[in-house]
Amino acid sequence: MGDGTVERTYEVVLGGQFIQVKNRSEYPPQQANQSGEVHEDVGLISYDKARNLFVMREFHNEGYVNQYVLQPPADMSSELVFVTESIENISPGWRARTILQVTSEDSFRETFDLAGPEKEWACFITNEFTRINESKMDLSAD
Repeated sequence: MGDGTVERTYEVVLGGQFIQVKNRSEYPPQQANQSGEVHEDVGLISYDKARNLFVMREFHNEGYVNQYVLQPPADMSSELVFVTESIENISPGWRARTILQVTSEDSFRETFDLAGPEKEWACFITNEFTRINESKMDLSAD
């Protein structure tokens, strides 16, 4: 894909039951990708009470639908690790992993990894995000 720009928003929706994630990535024409690319996805994060875990579902403009589950965090971890439990519209055996690492109160690093059938994880893309508005969201649990 190469170098590009990404805009992402997180919004609490539907009476506070879900977190909606909207993502748009633009990659201009470059040597690695002569035609450039626009990628969009929309996701929802929910809490599955029956399984006692967070689930993230992403819908991509390429037709993929990823359903992730949040892995149990390491003690005092500043990382959220989501691993797919299913991916629609891809060959069987593929897995995806999204790692969100908090780097400050207003920034985080995202790593998106893929693994083909019976393969190890390989980094597909990394992004650095910085809050650009002043609104704050308290996601702490009581």
